[in-house]
Amino acid sequence: MHTHGLPDAVAFGMSRRKRTKDQGSAGPTRPIPPQKSHSRRSYWLIAGMLAALFAGVTGWWAQRPAESPRTMQAVEGRSATAPAYVGRASCVECHAQQGRLWRNSHHDLAMQLATEKSVLGNFSNVAFRYADVTSTFFKRDDKFLVRTDGADGKLVDYEIKYTFGVTPLQQYLVELPGGRLQALSIAWDTRPEKQGGQHWFHLYPNERITYTDELHWTGPRQNWNFMCADCHSTNLRKNYDSAGRRYETTWSEIDVACEACHGPGSYHVTWAKREKGWKTIDARSKGLVVVLDERKDVRWMHDPQSGTAKRDRPRSTETEIQVCAHCHARRAQLFDDEQPGQLLMESYLPSLLVEGRYHADGQIDGEVYVYGSFLQSKMYKVGVTCSDCHDPHSLALKSPGNGACHQCHLAEKYETEEHHFHRPSSAGANCVDCHMPAKTYMVVDPRRDHSFRIPRPDLSAQLDTPNACNRCHSDRTAAWAAAKLREWYGRKPTGYQQYAEALHAARSGTQDAKLRLLALLRDHDQPAIARATAAMALRDWLSPQTLEALSDALSDTDPLVRMAALEALERAPLAARWQLAQHLLRDPVRTVRALAASTLADVPLDRLAPSERADFERASDEFLAAQRQNADDPAAHVNMGNFYAARRQLDRAEHAYRETLAFDPNWVPAYVNLADLLRSQSRDPEGEQVLRAGIARLPQAAALHHSLGLLQVREKDMKAALTSLQRAAELAPEETRYSYVYAVALHSAGRTHEALDLVDKSLQRAPGNRALTELRMQLAGTKQ
Repeated sequence: MHTHGLPDAVAFGMSRRKRTKDQGSAGPTRPIPPQKSHSRRSYWLIAGMLAALFAGVTGWWAQRPAESPRTMQAVEGRSATAPAYVGRASCVECHAQQGRLWRNSHHDLAMQLATEKSVLGNFSNVAFRYADVTSTFFKRDDKFLVRTDGADGKLVDYEIKYTFGVTPLQQYLVELPGGRLQALSIAWDTRPEKQGGQHWFHLYPNERITYTDELHWTGPRQNWNFMCADCHSTNLRKNYDSAGRRYETTWSEIDVACEACHGPGSYHVTWAKREKGWKTIDARSKGLVVVLDERKDVRWMHDPQSGTAKRDRPRSTETEIQVCAHCHARRAQLFDDEQPGQLLMESYLPSLLVEGRYHADGQIDGEVYVYGSFLQSKMYKVGVTCSDCHDPHSLALKSPGNGACHQCHLAEKYETEEHHFHRPSSAGANCVDCHMPAKTYMVVDPRRDHSFRIPRPDLSAQLDTPNACNRCHSDRTAAWAAAKLREWYGRKPTGYQQYAEALHAARSGTQDAKLRLLALLRDHDQPAIARATAAMALRDWLSPQTLEALSDALSDTDPLVRMAALEALERAPLAARWQLAQHLLRDPVRTVRALAASTLADVPLDRLAPSERADFERASDEFLAAQRQNADDPAAHVNMGNFYAARRQLDRAEHAYRETLAFDPNWVPAYVNLADLLRSQSRDPEGEQVLRAGIARLPQAAALHHSLGLLQVREKDMKAALTSLQRAAELAPEETRYSYVYAVALHSAGRTHEALDLVDKSLQRAPGNRALTELRMQLAGTKQ
């Protein structure tokens, strides 16, 4: 089982960049609930408005008229007549074969009570040392315990309450006050000893995670209720009480059982057993249960020339894919009332192909699971579903080895040296090793890329992306592998995915990035997730030309593209944002509506027509509901603060930011955004106190030093400002904005030679950065 890692936060309506150790860049920032991952959190800087680009719309407003104790039978807030969860025992009465396949599957063993049968780790008084702490795993009175460092760093004996996952590793959950279940960062390698398993290991072997670190097992980043529970149990309801700051989390079944995918089954059981009232149930709905029938009566017809099968009719729905994506996706959860079978984006915000999670060509980099990769694939485009390859109950492949692939790709054409140019039965003849290369996560868990791409060593040579050829031939260069492919096939294989250069250009800030991104956004033959990534990246190139393309994207048929286009508009003037995006306040997808409310938060309600105001208020209620649902995450409080600040409800905004710091005093964006709010009210002295308090607690937080430097510039204390700005640039050299601002400050202080040297060093790290390139030209001109 892919035991889920602990998530990192993303920015609502903003980009999702790989964050630095200090949790972000200069503010204000707009984070939201985290997405699954073992990486650290990420944030984005909200830039100033570009009003000069939009002179045609700046006068717009003036023209406007005025099985445990946790069992729960029904979902809170739903109708009393809503179907109830009845449990697997009711299901297997009729679906015995499916039950047998499910038994002992990774879904069945996703989470279990800690018992002699379920616990796989060695608890025979075994010691494990990490970061100068010796943890001991032992048993007492038939209970499994661990003596390890608690939240204060002191050794304490903790009882293991639950197991989490089963293979290739098993984690363990400890119950702490407030209803919290915490996942130990020391896990058991369940692989056979011959494969290197059967030992304890730490999930962060290359870091030093102590009790002061945000990733310590007692901290919120390792909290099961918030981070993991939704995908390891059935009918999970987090039930966080923000007033008492405690959880009353409930589930119907401890593992991923039948109703996790098919929904509550009481009506279905009534209909199937012809019990009282069954005639009133629509037979086509099978009692409101989620029917995963995309493959029903479908035939795949082989083309003898290509050797590849084609579906006899297009897939018109993708309920199955959406059901799987709820857990097999890198996403942020916004709402807790999702219904099995509904569109993923009704309750979740999926990740795009952003740096740190995906390589520029879309290959997996961070821990992103499957959905985002599969959306990139030609398989998805032509109608393949998850259960075409995997048995939906046992989760095993339909056929071992290359057999699953040969369902559609004829063995006589593809299981040949003329196709793969490797010895039969060697690794190079294994389909997945070339087309689904694996990357290891959580130290021991290899996961395969589901984008099903053709190896592109030519892109590796050009863009430094990985490729399947050099994973095996690590002693050779990418240029060698690219030449081999040209030799074998007489051409350069290109494949379906055609966006690596565009996304790489956007990340590098090259001169042709805007045109490449526009071309990708308009190319409807490319995957929607890649087009959405292009739309989001265009925020850095706002102009009348890009606004025209974003306007089309805001009406795209795919909600991912609409969502990303909204993100791109964050920096545009309100007049342009309103004219382009106000219709999305009525979008059929809830997450898009909530994002639209965030993007348009500063709209003056007294200038809107009654229907427009009603649209905005309904979408705003959904946005705020998402934040309240995630009140156990400091990012949600910052989101509310930003929303209230945009609405000029300054007291509420200040309260939200201060509440964030009371909830998590290590949350850097709260310091930055609170100081910025105080600046807007001419309260810089108070803002300075906030920033200095943050620096005293988090001296390595570059964003705090940068914000303090900007405040000192406003106070005309240039000597102190230079010290603060220098510190920020040194702590986070990868943040080009910090280097840019520090270079400008150096130049203003008459130290142009130092400014040029700093810019040159920054350009070595980001050679295509447009802002730094232009600054260098200006500085060089002043020297002459």
